Amino acid sequence: MAVGPVVGSTATGSTAGFFDLAFIQLSMSALRDALRELPDAVFADLLESDEAYRLVLDVPGVTADTAEIVADGSRLTIEARREKAVPEEFRYLREDRPLFLDAELPVPREADGEAAEAVIDRGVLEITLPKTTDGSGQPIPIDDAAE
Repeated sequence: MAVGPVVGSTATGSTAGFFDLAFIQLSMSALRDALRELPDAVFADLLESDEAYRLVLDVPGVTADTAEIVADGSRLTIEARREKAVPEEFRYLREDRPLFLDAELPVPREADGEAAEAVIDRGVLEITLPKTTDGSGQPIPIDDAAE
């Protein structure tokens, strides 16, 4: 099976496209591996279209005000916290739901963190990273779908 050059590649020669494609597959593999390392209490999906990647995280109790996402071109840092309300007449016998999520994930090389968008709706955080050839660090604004 022959692999042709990747669109946008500047390399030449019969293996130019193969090396770009291999690098893209390696960076996607690193992201999939990092998602597997998230705490058991966090469920995540990774989706891809021709135009973008979408990361969907279940983070119950987290709002746009209690989450921060920063993309620096090669890493996506997610910091989120949730509030837990315990009625005065109750006490914890067991506490397994973490209050904080701190995750650092590799971003595929062709994803643009500067153009990323994030929205949270009822504890489901969706981060969309458009595909492009350039990106540098910048906070990603999070819109609260309830507002």
